[in-house]
Amino acid sequence: MGIGGSIFLIVAGAILAFAVSDVFSGVDLTMVGYICMAAGVIALVVVLAMNKQRTNTSHTEYVERHDDRRIH
Repeated sequence: MGIGGSIFLIVAGAILAFAVSDVFSGVDLTMVGYICMAAGVIALVVVLAMNKQRTNTSHTEYVERHDDRRIH
């Protein structure tokens, strides 16, 4: 799940928490919305932390040169 998925969870959770007032048999959509928003925020923090670690890495390239000339 990337940044887009996290933002989608936050938006969908906000819609369920604040815009929908229906209650299905034993399912409180407001609580489901809060859970989705919390999961989206946690996922967003994890994704941003992973991206920050990725940008801090450095790569070193070693080039080996083999001279194929033979002296006879």
